[in-house]
Amino acid sequence: MLGFETIGSATIVAYDEVPVLTTDAWINGDAYFGSWTHDYEIPAAQMDAIKRAKYHWFSHGHPDHLNIDSLPSLTQGKFLLSDHHGSRIHRELTAAGHEVQVLRDRVWVPLSRRIKVMSFANQNQDSVLLIDINGRLVIDANDSPDFGASWHIKRIARQYRHVYMCQLHGWGGADMMNLFGPDGAPLTVVETKRRSIAPRAQRSAMQHGANKVIPFSSFHRYQREDSAWANALVPELHDYQADAHPTGPEMLPAFVHVDCDTDEITPLNPPRTALELKKPEAFNDSWSDRLTDEDIPLLNQYFRQREHLSDHFGFVELSAGGRSHVVDLNPALKDVGIRFECPRHSLMTSIQYEIFDDLLIGNYMKTTLFKVEGLYPDFSPFVAKYADNGGAKSKRELSRYFHHYVMRDPVGVAMSRFATASEQVIRSFAGENTLAFRMAKRVYYSLGARR
Repeated sequence: MLGFETIGSATIVAYDEVPVLTTDAWINGDAYFGSWTHDYEIPAAQMDAIKRAKYHWFSHGHPDHLNIDSLPSLTQGKFLLSDHHGSRIHRELTAAGHEVQVLRDRVWVPLSRRIKVMSFANQNQDSVLLIDINGRLVIDANDSPDFGASWHIKRIARQYRHVYMCQLHGWGGADMMNLFGPDGAPLTVVETKRRSIAPRAQRSAMQHGANKVIPFSSFHRYQREDSAWANALVPELHDYQADAHPTGPEMLPAFVHVDCDTDEITPLNPPRTALELKKPEAFNDSWSDRLTDEDIPLLNQYFRQREHLSDHFGFVELSAGGRSHVVDLNPALKDVGIRFECPRHSLMTSIQYEIFDDLLIGNYMKTTLFKVEGLYPDFSPFVAKYADNGGAKSKRELSRYFHHYVMRDPVGVAMSRFATASEQVIRSFAGENTLAFRMAKRVYYSLGARR
């Protein structure tokens, strides 16, 4: 067998006669304090191949990509990581006794006679992997933002006739959506989130130089009773194909076998998992557990160490079991802040192990915004990406952190910032939901695909 398969949530299995490589193999257990479970089963043949693979690449540390419960089934292979600043994942996996290899940015690394890979790490503590299988290119962008990698990737993609794009596109169910205003009104309107997926996926594929799209990195469902509301943000398989542009990149099924000798594409059609809603207590969470006196200094230390927050927020309030604590950050912004209401166990676990993103993405924590438009750009990245995973907490550490990524790829960063600035100018004049804005964005991506 020479080719690849897509299965699970964000897993590619690449074969060169034998299973050579897997990506983000979440095959056992749950994710995000039990909130997420698999939407579709992994058939026995693919499960066996995943376990026998020689290499396992992990794009980033989220538990639907690097899943602790799945690691014992993967120890026959070597773990591959992108070169993340701070090296947290490398350090922790090595300490746990795993064999780990870090991939240098933008360098082809052979894994077998007909398979090689190239990695792109970025400041979001995420990464993109290119997989060359017998002269066919697979772009595994999982749920990574583009910080300039697309500029390099589309130049590489010109050398290939068949280029497959695997990337998250959905309705927001992979991010914090359990948001409320001070009056208690929900800020997430599910109906407005259900925008057509295929046109966005096709535009991103063109931006990266791909001519085929495989829906990817989004096949989970919510199984906790307190996060089950978010299942309304989980698309059905047919939703990924709706409204695809007929002249754009070809939209393929989500789960496929691709023969990289004959280029034949065969759907895998895995069955859907049965969804059983579970109480939070099944994951050691109880909404009645109160914050303790011992929790207070830990909460103060965690949020005050992240110095960027005090420039944009006056406070962060944490509430569990009816007891609330306010972490004061900036008296000049006393009315600007965020309140998080959450079971104590998962709250304090996220503080202890510095995995606050697991709470946000779990979508059972109630988040209330006070004179704040959203968690981006000044909360989630600085707390969960740069500080928790990248180790950059103080302003000085942040300066070094950003400088590191700019110097690692100055051309890619410059191109990304130019594209972002151009989009913002158009957005400010035309408005994001106008026909003019959508047409301008489509033209930009189509031109980028031809460069």
